[in-house]
Amino acid sequence: MTTLKPREPYSREELAHLYPKSLKLQLVQVFLRHGERTPVSSRFQNTGLSPYWPYCGVARGMVQAATSKQDMSSWDGFQWRRKMEAFGNNDESIVAAGPGGEIEAMCQHGELTDKGRETTYALGTRLRHLYVDQLSFMPKIKTDAEDMYLRATPIPRALESLQQSFWGMYPASARTLDFPPPVIVARSVSEETLFPNEGNCRRFRQLARLFADRAAARWNDSEQMAYLNKIWSKYMPESSPKVAVDAHPRLSGIMDTVNATDAHGPATRLPSEFYDKKGRAIMDRIAVEEWFAGYNESTEYRKLGIGALMGDVVDRMVSTAVEGGWRSESSASGSGDAEAGKAIKFAMSGCHDTTLAAILSSVGGFQDESWPPFTSSVAIELFSQIPSTAADAGSMLEEFSNPPVVKKSGFLSSILGGKAAPKHPVPSATARAPLESFPEESRESMRKHYVRIRYNDRPVTIPGCATKAKNHLPGDPTFCTLDAFKSIVDKFTPKSWSVECTENLGEGPHGPNKREFSMAGF
Repeated sequence: MTTLKPREPYSREELAHLYPKSLKLQLVQVFLRHGERTPVSSRFQNTGLSPYWPYCGVARGMVQAATSKQDMSSWDGFQWRRKMEAFGNNDESIVAAGPGGEIEAMCQHGELTDKGRETTYALGTRLRHLYVDQLSFMPKIKTDAEDMYLRATPIPRALESLQQSFWGMYPASARTLDFPPPVIVARSVSEETLFPNEGNCRRFRQLARLFADRAAARWNDSEQMAYLNKIWSKYMPESSPKVAVDAHPRLSGIMDTVNATDAHGPATRLPSEFYDKKGRAIMDRIAVEEWFAGYNESTEYRKLGIGALMGDVVDRMVSTAVEGGWRSESSASGSGDAEAGKAIKFAMSGCHDTTLAAILSSVGGFQDESWPPFTSSVAIELFSQIPSTAADAGSMLEEFSNPPVVKKSGFLSSILGGKAAPKHPVPSATARAPLESFPEESRESMRKHYVRIRYNDRPVTIPGCATKAKNHLPGDPTFCTLDAFKSIVDKFTPKSWSVECTENLGEGPHGPNKREFSMAGF
């Protein structure tokens, strides 16, 4: 499947089951794959497939900020139209034309297309219907985005998809006239953890290649690959005539072009053999193993590939449960005093297929799954248990109504040494703290909070929670206690991602201990 076909909104009965009255929704973190895009490189021009696709009409008229005065004291929008050039037969410059001779709306490689903008905007409207209209978790009208955390990778299609989804969730009619520009958090690519960062983590790059080589050894001479060669090898280049995991183009590269062409118009289609149902199923299975099997087998693979991001995910939930709210200095639009800002209720991150599959695989929730379609999403929801007695109700009301303060005793004060809260915001005292360091009072609070993951609106069962009754909500194993969820993620959260990226270089796929990781270890 290339383009996600979203299910219908939850019915009243489904909603009552998925969001029981005994639980209160506290925090939502959504990770969304970008929408439909062009292939990341030109392939199969020998089949007549055009290297230039005319599906980027919106990008043709993008507006960029530009100075209007020499002293840069004010700014105007610089409006412009984009056209593209290409090499001619003699390397001369010619206008790039699409399959029908189009010279407008040409796309760059890997660029979000107009369809991708439509589907990510539609994702935003679905998020609004659920969290605003059905659950009343977020307000109908927004005056600012201070209770939201927006982040995207440095890759433009992820940022643009995030923007589309945000506007779908809060269109102009749902924002006040004085709504300020929302903050979108970014990172340097060298410190980016919102996708598995092979380019800036040497050890993870080694591991990825080792598992890719293993997939090639396992599948290149298989009956399944023979079938792919039977239907596709005639279209392979002379320099690499066979279809293989490690051919040129790689099998995953073929899948990239097949999926991108399948998502768009008839003018940019490959020969019909490329859409053979059996062939695509084989290709998907092999690509998923090549890219994601390491998360199931190697603690080091998941630690370096997605552990830093999952550590952040857990830190935010722990702050909400133990500290009374998660606040982010980086996403605040005011003075930067996160301590005085609103607690964040909704986070949205624009990312990639490899992000979503890694998140799910890291907790054992990607078994027998296909490659994530365009505009897929993972929602990680945190709930608190609604108290059943008047005494509990009073304590819970205090916990979630008052801003967090540093007391003379307790977990936070033990971390800070009993000192008064600093004037300027600092990282949460609970950030990256191992579970065993928490006092029993905090552990008990985390046992009364539940984590549930939904992948494309379908609840995900986490093996480490489902197998033990004490680790999940009675009667529903898809709700994992925050205590148990943190215990799982702690096992693969790196202490220093940048340092551990330079360790074990030259070791095998399972590191120096040579042992494979098993989901049963949770």
